[in-house]
Amino acid sequence: MSDFFQNGVITTLHRLGNEPLEAIEARLQAFRAANRVGLVIPCLISELDGPAIGPIVQSLTKAGYLEEIVVAIGRADRRQFEEAKRFFSPLGHRVRLIWIEGSKLQGFIRELSRSGLDIGGPGKGRATWLSIGYVLARGRSSVIALHDADILTYDRWILARLCYPLVDPNLGYEYAKGYYSRVTDRLHGRVTRLFVTPLVRALMSLSGPLPFLEYLDSFRYPLSGEFAMQADLARSVRIPGDWGLEVGMLAEVYRNSSLRRVCQVDVANTYDHKHQALSEGDASAGLHRMARDIAKSLLRTLAMEGLVFGEGFYTTLSVAYVRTAQDTVRAYYDDAAVNGLQFDRHAETRAVEVFTQALGLACSEFRENPLGVIGLPNWNRITAAIPDFLERYREAIDADNDG
Repeated sequence: MSDFFQNGVITTLHRLGNEPLEAIEARLQAFRAANRVGLVIPCLISELDGPAIGPIVQSLTKAGYLEEIVVAIGRADRRQFEEAKRFFSPLGHRVRLIWIEGSKLQGFIRELSRSGLDIGGPGKGRATWLSIGYVLARGRSSVIALHDADILTYDRWILARLCYPLVDPNLGYEYAKGYYSRVTDRLHGRVTRLFVTPLVRALMSLSGPLPFLEYLDSFRYPLSGEFAMQADLARSVRIPGDWGLEVGMLAEVYRNSSLRRVCQVDVANTYDHKHQALSEGDASAGLHRMARDIAKSLLRTLAMEGLVFGEGFYTTLSVAYVRTAQDTVRAYYDDAAVNGLQFDRHAETRAVEVFTQALGLACSEFRENPLGVIGLPNWNRITAAIPDFLERYREAIDADNDG
């Protein structure tokens, strides 16, 4: 049974009642004249062979309130891109594909680099940035939503509830973050449960209740891959280019929006997607790398907020994190026991040990290079530097789709 408790500094929009999906979609359709929705889906070409994206496409054919669907196709050659166009063709004229490895897109990436506007290497961050830029270039949608291509339990509720707080003009939100319960016969979401939340609370114990940390601690699932934002906000935020994308986006929203215009919304009763490996012995892959990038993103944001890291801070932080995470393992063990779920306490403890290693490495890398990757340039900067960029960019993507 869902709760209705409001905690933290942002509004939580719970899943209450039994309203039919068709009813909320009808309201979204009614608001379409005021707020049109563009959906962005970053997608590797390999995911077209997976079990998730086909059902997602079939579901989206029935989401009539969507103005446009932009799919960023990564790691595809010409033949694979043509196959992708056929794969997404059931979505009709609303769908547009971005061929990231295509010659036209690569030419724009080189142009940006020559102008001192580096957008980093391949990954979800760059795919998201390219997709948002195309939506802005078209100028059709005032709301931009994003979700992943690997959601195994996808249904249209996820998108409808994610968009609604921004589409309804009576609510007035600029940014909505999706949340859900990652549970099957066991608890999932290890990086959120065992790393991000304990790390944020360890930081709060060291630094006191900083507003940014209170804000971050208000999110029930800060690493969810689903969010929606107003197009005007999308022009201002710097999309993170590393594996700290989700936490980095929350930091950007914190800097560029008012807390009363930020919400989190319960989008699904059940949720499952591709599970990343822990990568115990490789800090450059899997959840090990994710935790490392998240920690650096947090430290960088706190430094930008004016926090000074004194002598011994990093050692104390690691110790405080371990203690908080160990208490968290015990709490989740109890939660699993009460609900009859499987719980591998050794595996959970091992995950904390790997995340502790990732935190130590992140602290070392941050001390050596505090600025690091501070995010891709926002689209306002791009258009200031190259005024006709968006128009040429839109024309190139349209040519790839229509050719």
